[in-house]
Amino acid sequence: MFTSVQEQLQVFRENIVDLISEKELASKIESSIQKKRPLRIKYGADPSAPDLHLGHTVPLRKLRQLQDLGHLVVFIIGDFTALVGDPSGKSETRPMLSEDQVRENAKTYQEQVFRILDKKKTEVRYNSEWLGKMRPGDFLKLTAQYTVARILERDDFSKRYKTGQPIALVEFLYPLLQGHDSVVIASDVEIGGTDQMFNLLVGRELQKTDGQEPQVVMTLPLIEGTDGVQKMSKSLNNHIALKDTPREMFGKVMSISDAMMERYYRYVSAMPIKKVEDIVQGLKTGELHPREMKAQLAERLVSLFYSEETARQARQEFDEIFKNKGLPDEIPTIKISQRTIDVVSLLMEAKLVASKSEARRLIEQGGVKIGHQKVSDSKAILTMGEPFVLQCGKRKFARIEPS
Repeated sequence: MFTSVQEQLQVFRENIVDLISEKELASKIESSIQKKRPLRIKYGADPSAPDLHLGHTVPLRKLRQLQDLGHLVVFIIGDFTALVGDPSGKSETRPMLSEDQVRENAKTYQEQVFRILDKKKTEVRYNSEWLGKMRPGDFLKLTAQYTVARILERDDFSKRYKTGQPIALVEFLYPLLQGHDSVVIASDVEIGGTDQMFNLLVGRELQKTDGQEPQVVMTLPLIEGTDGVQKMSKSLNNHIALKDTPREMFGKVMSISDAMMERYYRYVSAMPIKKVEDIVQGLKTGELHPREMKAQLAERLVSLFYSEETARQARQEFDEIFKNKGLPDEIPTIKISQRTIDVVSLLMEAKLVASKSEARRLIEQGGVKIGHQKVSDSKAILTMGEPFVLQCGKRKFARIEPS
């Protein structure tokens, strides 16, 4: 069931940014092997939004690797902490969610998570089990274990404090509540994104205060979205959702820049590290063609969440629309929130024209297409449904999707 300490350490280290500390981890693994007891590996997620995207899969893929070594993942759904809102990386106080919102979002979490994690090696907990039962005296005891000065060491809090941005007192509680989760479930290892480092370290400190052996902390990188600049986020419309249709998922992966391919291959493809290194090297030397490798990446990701046959179909459909019709691979995606929109306004929203008069003129001249069909009526009203390609002239394109 358990491999050697060194073999396990190699798996634990793959793609990790921070590890505190390797010596402690080696000791925990050795004890795990001797006692034939799997390590309890904590991962928490606040259901602040209903859908997961590829960025969320980075830690989930790592967790699955560790499950394959025989360890247990304690997946904490932060239904209580979601009411507070994680301030990590935020420049302003987040609005508090209602219990109904959190409950609704949490419903879809397990379904999506178990598309990656092994259900038999996962213990699911809701932190309202213990945080929701705490009395005022319990909260006071918890807050007495940390100082305001230490909380203000957090980079995001420090920046907001120096610039006069408000910090709600409830936000100070967040790292303490998340850290208390580690005490309750007696975690051996906690995994999170690099933006979670402070919160994870608080967990270590609270465990020490409680007399527990402190958890090992491991962080993974945050993946940029399809824009290649900002962290993948639904609010920024640069995400690839696990619930996207195969067509949407394939098309969005094909829209990323060539420079982003290495990170997507490395962190979300679930491919063996040796194969990833070979692909990265091949792209750098020019032995492998970027367009083909991007298509293989897109096909791989669709197959992970659907099937190999569905992925092949998505690729064939993409090639039929883009490659075989001479359309560029990298087309900007425009999200439309309205259920219906007139074609002139759509051209303006997609920034394919400078004015409505230019839009009407191009339509009259036959220079506007939706898919392969020319638009002849400048007053046409479109109902948003499946994504489609909007073409203006010979060289301007936009992928239109409902938001």
